[in-house]
Amino acid sequence: MHARLSSLNLDVQRSSLTEAAEAEWALVRGGGAARLAVLTRSADARLLGELEGETSSAAGGTLLLGPTSPRNAAALRRALPWLAPRPLGLATSAGLGDRLGLATPGHVRAVRAAGGRIAPIFAQQSIREMSRTARTPLEVMDAATWGAFQEGWRDPVGADADHLKTPADIDACAAAGFCFFTIDPSEHVDPRADSLSLPALREAFGALPWPSFGDSADGLTRRYLGRTFPVEHLQIPFDEATLVRAGVKYGRAVVHVAAMYQHLVRTMAGRPFELEVSVDETETPTSPAEHFWVASELKRLGVSWVSLAPRFVGRFEKGVDYIGNLAELETAIAAHAAVARHCGPYKLSLHSGSDKFGVYPIAARLTAGLVHLKTAGTSYLEALRTVAALAPSFFRSIYEFARGRYETDRASYHVSASLARAPRPEAVGDAALAGLLEQFDAREILHVTFGSVLREGVVDGRPRFYAELMGLLRSNPEAYAANLESHFRRHLEPFVPWAAGGVPSGATVPARAGRD
Repeated sequence: MHARLSSLNLDVQRSSLTEAAEAEWALVRGGGAARLAVLTRSADARLLGELEGETSSAAGGTLLLGPTSPRNAAALRRALPWLAPRPLGLATSAGLGDRLGLATPGHVRAVRAAGGRIAPIFAQQSIREMSRTARTPLEVMDAATWGAFQEGWRDPVGADADHLKTPADIDACAAAGFCFFTIDPSEHVDPRADSLSLPALREAFGALPWPSFGDSADGLTRRYLGRTFPVEHLQIPFDEATLVRAGVKYGRAVVHVAAMYQHLVRTMAGRPFELEVSVDETETPTSPAEHFWVASELKRLGVSWVSLAPRFVGRFEKGVDYIGNLAELETAIAAHAAVARHCGPYKLSLHSGSDKFGVYPIAARLTAGLVHLKTAGTSYLEALRTVAALAPSFFRSIYEFARGRYETDRASYHVSASLARAPRPEAVGDAALAGLLEQFDAREILHVTFGSVLREGVVDGRPRFYAELMGLLRSNPEAYAANLESHFRRHLEPFVPWAAGGVPSGATVPARAGRD
């Protein structure tokens, strides 16, 4: 049936051509925008009633040409169910965040080029990023749908509503069709716990919200104090300081996650979903004992989750490789992976995971693929790389503006870039501008100022950069997709040998690394 739609006088995106629901479906180009083309064998009133657009008789059936609108995206996910997000389980997975809504074609190509069986999440954005880019959860979902459709993606996909902090966040993302919910209880983590004296810890421990915790201080003490828990190669002892520090540091966070989980259960009303717990955005690392305590208490409170992001040792800063001792990190990942297998199994999640090329082989091996990689801003940086090649003077103006915004915008991120170390824009020639994306300080400055670049710097009532930036990328989709494909292959390939439970030849599998 494909020959009928492709034989019409339409500029069909051939990779999108597919047949489902007694119709042919494709994206077509023309007039500067993509449109949905649907060719039915007959005037299917039910199907056509779900879509919006103009209809005409063509090729012995009815042709609809419509916009890439929310209504048509929803109809597309119903008709082509492989485009509808679903839980991915314990499969090795990667979240490929897209702040601009244009990156999914490049992400799809990268996943295919890397090979293997990595399960992708194309619709992923945090509430913080949505606010800074003025996007809605539905816009994030629909952009991923259209991108995956364009590239002919037919394997399972997830959709991650990232770093949710309130029940209202859950409601908005659930309504848009997300099925993977990352709960961020960082505001409920008490960072003082690592520096308080034992008497101060005892006092703070006694003041925990025990009714909400469904327990008492005595009950918690009986379960842990003086016990040593064998976890694979580890022996995790709980003396008084370890126990009360874990409780003070993470007790309120556990209560918050449990409350958010119960709200999520009610909101989803039987629809399948997955939960991720994120405690990575804190100043001090999560110890194996604290990880064990958090997991044990979440289980006691009836929470089910598929992945957990601890705060690892060293620094996982935005858009740059790992900062710290890789041998120390390897020891930490081995311990956290053991806890995740023992208390789950569930996946370890690598947040701020983009560009951590030194970490990927270690994490893939020590988790035996029981891992989720989460990236976001690096796709925006590849957009800027594309712009630097297409319009050097425009990129230079973005960089200059970003330098002026950095000290303000860095406040909500763990970054260490310095304006003094970043090259000044006037000192860099046009041909060398893309090289700023390889310079540590310039790269982080460009990374964390994305919201200001996209929504501030207003001239004549309109954002100064947004329209031209998006116009350049939309006019040069292949250039952007090629940069993304090349960049993300480097992210994904270290995980491929371990994906779906695979074991590379000659590799040693950690104990209890199997799947359910």
